[in-house]
Amino acid sequence: MIRLLIFVVLVLALGFGFAWLADRPGDLFIVWQDRRIEMSLMTAVTVIASLIAAIMISWWLVRTIIYSPRAMSRYFRASKRDRGYQALSTGLLAAGAGDAVMARKMNKRTKGLLNADQEPLIHLLDVQAALIEGRHEEARKLFEAMSNDPETRLLGLRGLYLEAQRQGADEAAQHYAETAAEQAPQLPWAASAALSYRTREGKWNEALSLLEKQRQAGTVEAASADRTKAVLLTARARDHADSDPSMARDDALAALKLAPAFPPAALVATKALLRQDNLRKAAKILETAWKTDPHPDIAEAYVRARIGDTAADRLKRAERLEKLKPLNPHSLEAVARAALDAHRFDLAREKAEAAARMQPCEGLYLLLADIEEAETGDQGRVRHWLSQAVRAPRDPAWTADGYVSETWEPVSPVTGKLDAFEWKVPVEQLAGPSIDNQPPEQGFERAIATLPPVRIQEKPAPAPAPAPAPAASPAEAVAPSAETRAAAPKPVAAAVPVEKTRERATPPPVAQPEKASETEPKPEPDRKPEADREPGDAKSAEAPAAEPKPVEAKPAADKAPPTRKDGAVVQRVLIPSNTIKAPEGGSDRGKENRPPVATADKAKSESPDMTETVKAAEPADPEAEARAREEAFLTHRPDDPGIDTNAETEKPGRFRLF
Repeated sequence: MIRLLIFVVLVLALGFGFAWLADRPGDLFIVWQDRRIEMSLMTAVTVIASLIAAIMISWWLVRTIIYSPRAMSRYFRASKRDRGYQALSTGLLAAGAGDAVMARKMNKRTKGLLNADQEPLIHLLDVQAALIEGRHEEARKLFEAMSNDPETRLLGLRGLYLEAQRQGADEAAQHYAETAAEQAPQLPWAASAALSYRTREGKWNEALSLLEKQRQAGTVEAASADRTKAVLLTARARDHADSDPSMARDDALAALKLAPAFPPAALVATKALLRQDNLRKAAKILETAWKTDPHPDIAEAYVRARIGDTAADRLKRAERLEKLKPLNPHSLEAVARAALDAHRFDLAREKAEAAARMQPCEGLYLLLADIEEAETGDQGRVRHWLSQAVRAPRDPAWTADGYVSETWEPVSPVTGKLDAFEWKVPVEQLAGPSIDNQPPEQGFERAIATLPPVRIQEKPAPAPAPAPAPAASPAEAVAPSAETRAAAPKPVAAAVPVEKTRERATPPPVAQPEKASETEPKPEPDRKPEADREPGDAKSAEAPAAEPKPVEAKPAADKAPPTRKDGAVVQRVLIPSNTIKAPEGGSDRGKENRPPVATADKAKSESPDMTETVKAAEPADPEAEARAREEAFLTHRPDDPGIDTNAETEKPGRFRLF
């Protein structure tokens, strides 16, 4: 455009000059070697202009002829280069699209048209074609060759880093990333990867130096750099909180300056200050953090900052937090928990219900259940709050990449990302099942409305002590009446407990015939005549014997259970009369060895007091009766079969060893 303007201006100038000369005619005389040449002024100017133009044209022709071979070679070389770059561009596009055949074809054409040493993009196209075709080993060698070239070193390092990540070689990937970050801190991928590896290993000092290089290079924004630095300082302070409290305090305070609304930094600073017995400054830091961003961990640390405080002191500190941040669910929850520890159940219930109305969640319903159990002990109301907790939204927690942690961590354990943990509701369950799609606030009102009333449990009155049984005479304890022996479920004497019979794995040996007299009961004393009976005896004799009741036979106090020669205790067994049957043939020996049996009338006449005891006794236990029958069978004499033909049929559920 400028050249065109210059040409137009020149033509106008020439035209203006010729017009000016034409308006002013004149003659021009030239005397040269005695010759006089005369012409007009216009003719002279025209001749001079034509001569200058001829000289310029002649010079151009001569110059063109001289430089024509070089110009022709330059033309063909430029044409070849243009076709080579065209092929390279097509090959890169094909590689990006995943067309391996076209990429390989264009790669070969590019190598024929361009010199690989002069054009590094040819190596890139070659590597891309190898990766598309799955030749990773060849691609890795090409990347190594590119990393040795200063012009393509960073490209080769990135390719090696990606290949190492693909193969799972974390150490090799870390080496390539740190090498690239040292040579070019402005590379985002290299700086980010190197920072991630250093934070995974806990190298906080190296991570901070790398972050400072990124800040100087201008690759990260100022706000993002401040946040990352605050996280790194907090992580370093947490590691040195026990070993070097001073360093931990300085790092945590510096992190709070960079990120005031960062609860982990405030907690670490508080821990370091408390180790230095600086309670006042620690409380001030927690109060400032609470005003900025209320957090349950801050409330817990503030309430329990001073060791040795009573529950009432902790309640006062919780109320101080509520004054700093009123009408906040976390403030109300902190007061409710402190009031529960102090057994201020009315205050705890009031604050917990207020917090649940503002922001109902699982933890608040569980807190209400704890208050209900501590105050009333009504399990119905406790289960009501627990059922509400199941349907309520979950409590916020430190979450990163789907992983929920009880405490804050600087690095995600899943991906290794720095500053990945966030205080929020876990993503796997944002809320429990709702009824009729009602909001959580209405759900709490519904829970209050359906809360069952308090159930007052009356303490049962103490049971009266059982009246002592009348003492029996030694003769009655040894030889009970026939009615008692017929109805008693435990014929084993009280001197030997029944538990001993159950503990034996095998039946005890049967007593020898010559020692049978030791196991036989003593003969009954003489019965009173009818005339000597008292009115009470007659009344007890008239009592029906249809419903006999058992009575415990007490052993004589002055007699110990008999023993055998081998040291085993011989149990005194009382066999009911209706279970003894004489053998066929009626041998006299069986009659002699059979224990004497008394009738029911005689027994009633002998012991009127025992008859009254039989009426007052409890019904027999079927299991105890079965054990008694089993013991009677195991200890009967050899000539006594111990089989009762008149006994009722055995129940299916009864357990017997015989």
